[in-house]
Amino acid sequence: MPVKKITKIDIVDSLYEKTGMNRTEIRGAIDLFFDEIKEALVRRQIIELRGFGTFEVKVRKARPRARNPRTGESITIRSHGAVSFRSGRELKQAVWNITDDAAPPEKQL
Repeated sequence: MPVKKITKIDIVDSLYEKTGMNRTEIRGAIDLFFDEIKEALVRRQIIELRGFGTFEVKVRKARPRARNPRTGESITIRSHGAVSFRSGRELKQAVWNITDDAAPPEKQL
């Protein structure tokens, strides 16, 4: 059975049910949170959320000869930034025992 994908609106609905706050305010706060993370990453700052993980930008080296897997065409890739995420200790421990054959938990979010 495939795992259900959680979207931003699912998170908004979950927070609404748990807090009773206005959905519009929750969505606005989440959008501001994501914007802050995005802006910090563009400034090449490291975002550390204790217990959850760390986001940072790593620069990938240019590659003069790469191949487009769809067409087989030879292309040049310039150096570029890529977001990297390292999970925190608490997140690692929370997901450690998940396996392919383990049943998904009943409660979502």
